[in-house]
Amino acid sequence: MLGVPTVKDRLLQQAVSQVLMQKWESEFSENSFGFRPKKNARQAVGKALQYIHEGRTYIVDIDLQTFFDEVDHCLLLNLFYQKVKCPETIKLIRQWLRVPIKINGKLHKRRRGVPQGSPLSPVLSNILLNELDKELTRRKLKFVRYADDFSIYCTSRTQATTVMKAISSYLKTKLKLTINKDKSGIRKPVQFVILGFGFVPTYKKGDKGKYQLVIGEKAWKRLKQRIKTITRKTTPMSFDERITKINEVQRGWLNYFRGTSIQGKLRDLDGWLRNRLRYCIWTDWKKPERKRKNLIRLGVDQDHAYSWSRTRKGGWAVAQSPILNTTITIARFKQRGYQSLLDVYGELNPSIYEPPYTRTVRTVV
Repeated sequence: MLGVPTVKDRLLQQAVSQVLMQKWESEFSENSFGFRPKKNARQAVGKALQYIHEGRTYIVDIDLQTFFDEVDHCLLLNLFYQKVKCPETIKLIRQWLRVPIKINGKLHKRRRGVPQGSPLSPVLSNILLNELDKELTRRKLKFVRYADDFSIYCTSRTQATTVMKAISSYLKTKLKLTINKDKSGIRKPVQFVILGFGFVPTYKKGDKGKYQLVIGEKAWKRLKQRIKTITRKTTPMSFDERITKINEVQRGWLNYFRGTSIQGKLRDLDGWLRNRLRYCIWTDWKKPERKRKNLIRLGVDQDHAYSWSRTRKGGWAVAQSPILNTTITIARFKQRGYQSLLDVYGELNPSIYEPPYTRTVRTVV
């Protein structure tokens, strides 16, 4: 459920959120990394990698089904009252939680759920799930939590099965949350993805039981889809605008996935991206005569320029052909401001002696 508060409500909710964060921050677990000052997703991934290297290779991966829609208001308000004794503040938060929803033009009362998009929702989720953190700490379990995404690290399948049953029961009876059984389970590191990162063995001599970070398939698909949108021939952009947008997207994406072993995939993706750009250029030339003149300017002889400008091949086939690969080269792309994914990766990737999660990352609060 996505709730967009008005400007007035957003201002008040942000003010209340900052005060609540100060009151609860000292009580939150050190293994909770979501929406907290000086905590971020990179640290969560680093902690998970640390537990796996310690031999905790049986991972209890629990997915909460529509978490923000299932939060029980009474339970959440009781947790508030233990810390905040101000009746006016409690009343205000209750009003925000229970604001009616308009569905098909009709207002419906709400007794469960926290609207996503509100400045309060991250704090509310952390306050409720802090009870889960306390239970996991009481059981002396090793875990990592980022908002409603959490995983528990065990040394054996028997322990993992026992923990899975116990925590599932706790979530259902105490916190009144539903588990998505299709997406939850006990996984080995190679089957596990956390916040877009995956794990594969290093295959290095002397590094038995060690894993390195890679990028999950969903993250690759999202990146490719964003690039497709930017380089689609029908997208109303000039070539320079496309290059600027691509550079922004790939730098932000690679900065987040810094420290992963992805050189081979980046090399393949670079080739595909350059062909997409060549396709845009070929389509932009439009008329055969303009194509012929531009090919001649790029150094193609008269005969080949004429035959390729009148070719019956599709634009994508021409983009991958030698005629454009040898004329619209990487050097020409770079003259227009293009940066390859591999070049950006080389700039951002930390030293092999530096763990990928130790660098300072900007935290959004």
